[in-house]
Amino acid sequence: MAAVTSPTSVLIVEDDRKMLRVYSTSLEAEGYLVVEASSGQRAIEEVRTRTPDVILLDLGLPDMDGLALVPTMRANSAAPIIVVSAREQDADKVKALDQGANDYLTKPFSIPELLARIRVALRNRAQVGSTPRTIISFGDYRLDLSGRRLLREDEHVLLSATEFKLLSTLARHPDEVVTTNALLKEAWGAAHQGKKGYVRVYMHALRQKIEADPTRPRYLVNEAGLGYRLNTTE
Repeated sequence: MAAVTSPTSVLIVEDDRKMLRVYSTSLEAEGYLVVEASSGQRAIEEVRTRTPDVILLDLGLPDMDGLALVPTMRANSAAPIIVVSAREQDADKVKALDQGANDYLTKPFSIPELLARIRVALRNRAQVGSTPRTIISFGDYRLDLSGRRLLREDEHVLLSATEFKLLSTLARHPDEVVTTNALLKEAWGAAHQGKKGYVRVYMHALRQKIEADPTRPRYLVNEAGLGYRLNTTE
């Protein structure tokens, strides 16, 4: 007898009934099992009892600030957390990502974009949950994490030790935003937090080596005020 596969579950934490209905209808049409929570406390209960596969989190909740909820959710679940919020301040975005969120979508956004972000989050989680990938491909490039080398059509691209650390950090979170603080910590250590100029200089150097047009990057994309994203699906 063939095994029965459970549908992928998405916990939507949103107190706006109209938005909740839009999200739920769209996700259910794609075959997702939707779980709803209209408060932070209810969301914590659902995370602990239902173990959702993905969490969509609005920050404007009636009983608590959604930013304060991120660390609690991360402590109780390995599910990708996608923040969906009208807050546009970079400080809020950076804090959410630094505290454990995987992505941040600013309202308004299209449902196709939301669905795409969910697919990326699920794909990345599946990769982490299985045997860790040692080869990350993007465009004509192959980054060999174990061999510590970058290849373009079998030709070695020479990277400095710091450039490799930055690129490999991004590659371990493909298609997700990695904050500048996280990049600084990985490449230079916690003592260098706040020295964002280091990252800008080295990312500029990486683009010169990787991008066909460094002024219009295809792979190493800057998320203004947040950090960088390695595009592997272009």
